[in-house]
Amino acid sequence: MTEGFDCASCKESLYGRKYIQVDEGPFCIPCYDAHFANTCDECKEPIGHDCRELYYEDRHYHEGCFRCFRCDRSLADEPFTCQGQELLCNDCYCREFSSQCVACQQVVMPGSRKLEYNGQTWHEHCFLCSSCQQPIGARSFIPDQKDYYCVPCYENKFAPRCTHCKKSLTKGGVTYRDEPWHRECFVCTGCRTPLAGQQFTSQEDQPYCVKCFGNLYAKKCSACTKPITGFGGGKYVSFEDRHWHHNCFSCSRCAASLVGKGFIPDNEEILCRDCASDL
Repeated sequence: MTEGFDCASCKESLYGRKYIQVDEGPFCIPCYDAHFANTCDECKEPIGHDCRELYYEDRHYHEGCFRCFRCDRSLADEPFTCQGQELLCNDCYCREFSSQCVACQQVVMPGSRKLEYNGQTWHEHCFLCSSCQQPIGARSFIPDQKDYYCVPCYENKFAPRCTHCKKSLTKGGVTYRDEPWHRECFVCTGCRTPLAGQQFTSQEDQPYCVKCFGNLYAKKCSACTKPITGFGGGKYVSFEDRHWHHNCFSCSRCAASLVGKGFIPDNEEILCRDCASDL
């Protein structure tokens, strides 16, 4: 006798009928679909063995049910995006969720190169310097109200210029007579020593270090012949056309300090009263 060839589920004979073989045995088509077919996530109907089945993240679809949730376009052979539980074609996703370039007003496609600043978005090639009109790209930029500048253009347009070299002064610097200077440009008129952070004075609006000013313009002490500059709280005494540092103003004979005391001039000498009484 010939061994029976029956469906593993309904036990009906499969002779002369289509069937599908699985590990559990052969199944007639109706039983196979009932036991093994996945349910379409969209229409909730079984996806039969003769249907093209599409699969995405544990969800199964008939080919005809795999469509954009907004425009109903088939996604079977199209790129798509999942937003929550919804499948969206790229066009619908971009219209609803993608940013718009503030320069060209076109959608900034997902994955494209873009720049975001202050809540606004640009295509990278649309973000231009307001002066030279070149793409800024990944370089540094400086905003000015509604304009954006690359650093060289901003410096040329807005940065103050050094009084000496006339070049842009972008950081640091020194202010002298309400005018900006590079630190390295602000030097003594006499010896060219940098004056930034140093004591200095001026003569006829020109800056001088203490040493040059003393050598060129300061009064000379009649005792030590060194300049009397007055820097550092220095005080001096003047008499007729002669001048002395406080610590140099002393009796020519006994060397007693004459600051705040009476004295007697004797030709080139100055004498305290005691020494003068011995003459």
